[in-house]
Amino acid sequence: MNELRNRAWRRFKNRINSGRGIGTDDCWKPEKNWKMVYLRSEKLSRARQLGFEYPRKDIRQLLDIELINGE
Repeated sequence: MNELRNRAWRRFKNRINSGRGIGTDDCWKPEKNWKMVYLRSEKLSRARQLGFEYPRKDIRQLLDIELINGE
């Protein structure tokens, strides 16, 4: 069995065996600072996760929407 065990293989195995494997949730963390979320679609999905509406609407806008939908 002639396997190539170069530096990339050693780094991969070290990462797997170190407890920080590929399958853990440490690979991706959402942004904590709202200003750092750049795309509008990302802001919409993050706002949905956090449980508030984005973009924020004031009372006047909400009343206008209700009037349009009511007619």
